[in-house]
Amino acid sequence: METTELLLALLAQSYERCTWHGPNLKQSIRGVTAKQAAWRPGPGRHNIWELTLHAAYWKYVLRRGIEGGKRGSFVLKGSNFFVRPEKGKLSEAAWRADKMLLEREHRALREAVVKALQTSRRERLLAKMWGVAFHDIYHAGQIRLLRRLRGRQE
Repeated sequence: METTELLLALLAQSYERCTWHGPNLKQSIRGVTAKQAAWRPGPGRHNIWELTLHAAYWKYVLRRGIEGGKRGSFVLKGSNFFVRPEKGKLSEAAWRADKMLLEREHRALREAVVKALQTSRRERLLAKMWGVAFHDIYHAGQIRLLRRLRGRQE
C-alpha cells in the first residue's frame, strides 16, 4: 500500500469507516442525544459535545496549516475546547449543527490532505496528517467511556 493510500485509509477508519478496534469517532457519537452529549462526569470535565467540537477544531487547524489559511478563521469563536451546550441552547438542533460542523471539517481536511500529498510539503506534513487520525481514535474512546459512565448515572 502506498503512503497516500495508507494515510487516506487511516483518516477514513478513524472517522467513519468500519475498523477492527471498535467504534470510530463518527460511530461514537451516533445515537447520542443532545442531553446525553451535554452530560458531564464531574465539574470542570468535558462532555461528549465539547469533545466533538474539539475534534472538529483540530481538523480545521491542520487544514488551515496545509492550505495556509488565516489564523482565527474557525467558524466558532475561541480555540481548542468550546463550552457546550451554550447557555439556553440545549437542543437537538444545536447538537445536530455541531455534529455537521465536525462532518464538514472532516470532508474539507480530507480534500486538503489529498492535495497536500501531491506536493513537496508532503514529507513535512505526514506526521500531522496521521496524528489527526490518532486524535480521532483517542477521542472516540473517551466518548465511549463517557457514554458508559452516563449510563451508570441513570
